[in-house]
Amino acid sequence: MEYEIRGGAFPMVICTLQKGETMKNETGAMAFMTSDMEMDTNTDGGLLKGLGRALSGDTLFFNFFTAQSDNQQIGFSSCTPGKIMAIKLDGTNTIIGQKNAFLAAEKSVDIDIHIRTRLGAGIFGGEGFILQKFSNTGIVFLEIDGEVIEHDLQPGEKLLVDPGHIAAMEESVDFDIERVKGAKNIMFGEGLFFARIQGPGKVWIQTMPISRLAESLIPYLPKPDSK
Repeated sequence: MEYEIRGGAFPMVICTLQKGETMKNETGAMAFMTSDMEMDTNTDGGLLKGLGRALSGDTLFFNFFTAQSDNQQIGFSSCTPGKIMAIKLDGTNTIIGQKNAFLAAEKSVDIDIHIRTRLGAGIFGGEGFILQKFSNTGIVFLEIDGEVIEHDLQPGEKLLVDPGHIAAMEESVDFDIERVKGAKNIMFGEGLFFARIQGPGKVWIQTMPISRLAESLIPYLPKPDSK
């Protein structure tokens, strides 16, 4: 499979498949495909696995697209302004992504829910304690809100991040939530909680979570008629 990402702030990944190669995606992300692609829809592992993915914000069913001849193309588009990030999995690197991060992947990629077991991350995680886990082998495409900044954390190195800005991280990265210290900071600062992430491993930070974008647009939306 070969791919190209186009479109700037409203991106699309265009995948070129040879005969027998298969891509899978969440329902609704496919933008176009050439005529010799065959589509099949199923839960990719059974109903229970599909229900688990639905809890993480994904769809119950996946669409599978298989090339029936060489050089067939299919395009998957992001549903929000931002980036499409391609990550190659080799069987040793597992990626944890935010809810709704998954866009598309090669058939061999395993997609599961990832539950944070710590109380702090579970209750106060902002974006929720149920995340997505991508493992096995193949290329997975993730949707990133806004631009993306990559940090390669060394062992023991820490970052404090607004929870909504964490797009993805390697499974080796430790993640928990800690409360902001100081009454003035809580009342007039950035909020009640920070995400504390600690290396080793890579973390990808997104510049404009879709929730923040929605909040910024509210003042400009038409007001309901008060009559």
